[in-house]
Amino acid sequence: MGPHTATPGLPVVIDTDAGGDPDDALALVAAAGLPELALVLTGDELPGGYRARFVRLLLDLLGRPEVPVVAGRDLGNTRLNCVRDLVPDTVPAQSGELLAAVEAVCTGGVRWVGLGPMSNLADVLTARPGLAERIRLTQMGGALHYRDPSRAEHNVRVDPAAAHTVLALAHRPRLVLSDTTFTPELEIRVASATHRRLADPAAPAWAGLLAAHLAQWFTDFHPGTIQHDALTLSAALELPFVGFTAERVVLDELGRMSRSGRGTPVELSGPADHHAFLDWLDRQLDPAARAEVA
Repeated sequence: MGPHTATPGLPVVIDTDAGGDPDDALALVAAAGLPELALVLTGDELPGGYRARFVRLLLDLLGRPEVPVVAGRDLGNTRLNCVRDLVPDTVPAQSGELLAAVEAVCTGGVRWVGLGPMSNLADVLTARPGLAERIRLTQMGGALHYRDPSRAEHNVRVDPAAAHTVLALAHRPRLVLSDTTFTPELEIRVASATHRRLADPAAPAWAGLLAAHLAQWFTDFHPGTIQHDALTLSAALELPFVGFTAERVVLDELGRMSRSGRGTPVELSGPADHHAFLDWLDRQLDPAARAEVA
């Protein structure tokens, strides 16, 4: 097989807040190689739908201009913007018709890969609760043992009301917890081999865009990016890197998660094979490997 290994058939919907932490954009590179990629939604939007325009540019450079991009819910946050001045004016604003776009791909089952806050999915399930039976949700978000006990994990904390809605309406969601993903083993750092390949002046334009995105993140926030989202994508594709167990959980008013026998039935991530996952991800992000299967 090429650099991608996935269970074929079901359309894939990516729901992402790409443009902040670059792990979203790196996961999108992996997803772009999937023939099943059918729709990308952006959430926690920036003014003018800038996240959606960035995703449109990235997908076009990756050779996927046919995949629709829809600008989803704007939650009013602007701090996590690490794609400033990277999208030319020639990239148009993307559609905001969230419900119509989702209904168009949900004619049967879909794999919904949640990489940001759950606002878009909450809006969809509130308007069309019957779609819950068609959506196989794998969501990056939540934590049983978050590193700061006073608050919830980021994707839940940004819109806790949406997380409550999704847990109430989704059909047995699969949650990739930050307990599983938050580890230095999954970090791509400045001057790492992956970063050097992307920043190589001879690399293709999509890699150059990612390198510029990484540079803003490294300068503004942290000299590394942990690959929460690509690991979540791998779980949605049923690749053998993350284990899951059936649990019942509740969220408090802040979105903090705990186990409860009366809670919502979910599947929670457990230990992950970080080494095997990183080998897989490295192939997805290698411009030379992608060129071989283009």
